[in-house]
Amino acid sequence: MWAIVKITYREMISKRIFVITLMMSLAFLILFGVATWYAGREMNDVLGGSDMILQQSFFSTQLLGMGLYFGSIITALLAILSSVGSIASEVESHQIDTWLARSLPRHKYLLGKFGGLASMLIFYSAWMYLGLLGINQWVGGGVIAVQLGMGQVASSLGYFVLMPVILVCVSLLLSSITTTVTGGIILIILYGISFIGGFIEQLGSVINNSSLMNIGIISSLLFPTDSLFRQSTIALFDTADDPISFASQGIFGTASAPSDAMFYYTLLYGAGALLLAVRVFRKRDV
Repeated sequence: MWAIVKITYREMISKRIFVITLMMSLAFLILFGVATWYAGREMNDVLGGSDMILQQSFFSTQLLGMGLYFGSIITALLAILSSVGSIASEVESHQIDTWLARSLPRHKYLLGKFGGLASMLIFYSAWMYLGLLGINQWVGGGVIAVQLGMGQVASSLGYFVLMPVILVCVSLLLSSITTTVTGGIILIILYGISFIGGFIEQLGSVINNSSLMNIGIISSLLFPTDSLFRQSTIALFDTADDPISFASQGIFGTASAPSDAMFYYTLLYGAGALLLAVRVFRKRDV
């Protein structure tokens, strides 16, 4: 199984998808850093009075929330594009025959793929997350930097890196069932439904519309990646018991916080998808 993990690392690097994404992500971090620097400089020039202090707090959390939001989208797209063809493409090209001819159990092959993909994506998502926080803390200085504790950062990071792992689990299931293109389309649509449903739920909570909230909850049950992002921002900004968190953080805030039951459901969702992928792949005719 460890040999498959190493091969997965080499495949991601040889296909250059991981390297290219790192380069483009670095460009994104540079752009975010420049925006943070200019925002901090402008905010420093106009500070004064209690109203401006409130505006500073809102703007700093809004800017960091925006960076984390788009960082999570980039991470999710990397997870989808790098894993959706991990089984299907090798079956289609018959490259998988070389490994299965060595009497390697299929479950070890798939779990090896999962280990390689998940570990690389955990590394990438942690790098992205800490890069955004580092820019906010050091480039923004004392003006635009959000006041954070180590416990908040560690808890939020745990939720953030879990999202690509869940995506890999579902992606391997789809890759074991269907073709690369079909699996990619399905997963991107599910991911889009999750995030749109998350915004609908937050909007419904703000205007106290139960229908909108129910739509958001159903979308989260269908694909729970948005709940992980919401839990990550709640843990980071320490707004779990703050009823005005949505107002203080803008469109990236959370008015309807995911419950602990939703978190456990997400874990079971990912584990169930991985176990089902193993079972389906065992029976697949390659």
